[in-house]
Amino acid sequence: MARARQRWLSALLIPLALAIAVVFGSVQAGASVSLPPKSAEEILAMIARTEVRALSGTMEQNAELGLPELPSSGSGSVPGAASAVEFLTGSHTARVYVDGPLKARLQILDRMAERDVVLNSRELWFYNSKDNSATHLTVPAPSLAELKDTLPTRPTPNRPAQEMPAQEIPTPEAMAGRFLASLDASTEVTVGEAASVAGRSVYSLVLNPRSSETLVDSVSIDVDSETGLPLGVEVRAKGQAEPAYSLAYTQLDLSTPDAALFDFTPPQGATITEKVLPARPVPTMTLPSEPLHDLSLKAPAHREQVMGQGWDSVIALPAGSAPAEFTSNPQLSQALLPVDGGRALTTSLVSVLVLDDGRVFAGMVPLERLQTAAAAQ
Repeated sequence: MARARQRWLSALLIPLALAIAVVFGSVQAGASVSLPPKSAEEILAMIARTEVRALSGTMEQNAELGLPELPSSGSGSVPGAASAVEFLTGSHTARVYVDGPLKARLQILDRMAERDVVLNSRELWFYNSKDNSATHLTVPAPSLAELKDTLPTRPTPNRPAQEMPAQEIPTPEAMAGRFLASLDASTEVTVGEAASVAGRSVYSLVLNPRSSETLVDSVSIDVDSETGLPLGVEVRAKGQAEPAYSLAYTQLDLSTPDAALFDFTPPQGATITEKVLPARPVPTMTLPSEPLHDLSLKAPAHREQVMGQGWDSVIALPAGSAPAEFTSNPQLSQALLPVDGGRALTTSLVSVLVLDDGRVFAGMVPLERLQTAAAAQ
């Protein structure tokens, strides 16, 4: 559950944290429609049974989090912390193409440029037309020991579709999956009014936090009445009339995209950076050299700690976890405010506290709760 909570916060806090999460998008659902009534449990079952594996569409995003609108981060083909904050302000449009778990393309449409993220099996490209730069990442082939854990499977209630490789692209399905993966007694689940999104009729699933400490008022998930695919997500903040964050399709085609869309060749003259992602270590089957009772479990570096439960939980990261950009990038300086002992990013949905000693605290809670959590450590 702790790992699911961290993904949940990442969905709102750092849209680019997984390197291809660049745009959340949405428009409000259209006029109400007439659909056969379904319970919340039936709608959740529809989502778990969805078999959509290929699609193409246009997504639009609107963020009203109380941050000043920041200009495009511009140059640089690999997204970073500055780009993350950029996409938490204003409106953005992106095109998305998906064909199974290992082929995906995201095109972010800036005012005067375009950014592309292309996943094709073991190859991942980031391209920025503004400075004609590209980064090519090669993912090592998994070992036999890893295959059973990495091969994609059908989504189930215990394994939402967003955990599959291509589904890390920030579609409404991926964002909805992060919220649904963390459902527990801290959330009341109800059914809202049926509507229309991207020309398709949808059921509305509403998540209402039972906590009085969280900044989140509600989360609405629009679910396609035919396929069970989430088509839109809207997050409302307490004390704010307009949605604080929304993501939805404006156009959607469920046919398989042209295979050529996933073949990327950088334009002539592009500056290309080659990178190889390190392979994960494979556990050995050798016996330990020391007695079992002498062995100790060592926590990995930068391991997060979850403080509290549910919507008002706080993620605590040890010193060295904050990206350097959080304190050195001039663009981010516009959003980070000085506070006692560090700097803070406060929005209507998420707060982040970066302390001078390097520790980081984040949560969908007011800044004061983060400061209390930091003082308790």
